[in-house]
Amino acid sequence: MSRPTLSDLSALMAVAQHRSFRKAADELGVSRSALSHAIAALERQLGVRLLHRTTRSVAPTEAGEHFLQRLTPVLQGLDQAIDALTEEGGHPTGTLRINGGEEAMRVLLERVVPTFLERYPQVSLDLVSDGHLVDVVREGFDAGIRLAEAVPQDMIAVALSEDFRFLAVASPEYLASAGRPETPEDLRNHCCIRQRLPSGKLYRWEFEHRGQEVAVDVPGSMTLNHTQLMIEAAAAGLGIAYVPDMAAQRWLEEGKLVAVLEDWSPPVGGLRLYYPSHRHVSAALRAFIEVMKSVR
Repeated sequence: MSRPTLSDLSALMAVAQHRSFRKAADELGVSRSALSHAIAALERQLGVRLLHRTTRSVAPTEAGEHFLQRLTPVLQGLDQAIDALTEEGGHPTGTLRINGGEEAMRVLLERVVPTFLERYPQVSLDLVSDGHLVDVVREGFDAGIRLAEAVPQDMIAVALSEDFRFLAVASPEYLASAGRPETPEDLRNHCCIRQRLPSGKLYRWEFEHRGQEVAVDVPGSMTLNHTQLMIEAAAAGLGIAYVPDMAAQRWLEEGKLVAVLEDWSPPVGGLRLYYPSHRHVSAALRAFIEVMKSVR
């Protein structure tokens, strides 16, 4: 019997990790039909069904699970050997995939990416902005970026940004016309620019002052799901928005926005880059983390 190729085994790993032929095909850069044929050919070659397939899902069979448990450390060891060889040459290579929210990607582009690409031109960055908190392992990412409080406990986290605050902001013109709220409850008498979360729910604005926590379901005639659009709407005088201070900093410095209820806006944990503690860290990811630390 001929031996499966490394390409065939990597394809099986990708499908098992993603639980999806479509996502695995996207990661591998092949068509879904080609990937399906490759897996079917691998099963015929080994004489064992490795995956359960339905129209809605795919998962390893019992035999497939046992095979993958033995295969995973072998492929990881191969990756480590390649990375070690790469490091000896001093040039990390390959593609580094990172998932994060909108503001996280903006911070990366401003602070980290230019320096990283200048130092490591042989590494390609695949940065995916996603409001949902995804499983970075299952979705095939090397790392994710989220607020400190949202990082899963089994992950290793590295600080990307300092702590920051969510601020209620409005234009000077709006405040001159509608008045300045003094407490979170006063927001009920204002026009607020509401935020829709990736889950579809409306975000209740959360405040804290001297141990007192308040969550307000603010009123408003406009709902947005994009931080930058919320800031621009507030600067246009359309109401009060609740946004990260680092996203609104330039607008605040230029006087286009004014912060209100600052006493009710304590710092929260900043952005963290995180990755699995049980997984081999590639040379490219290690290099990215070092650059990230150097430019903070």
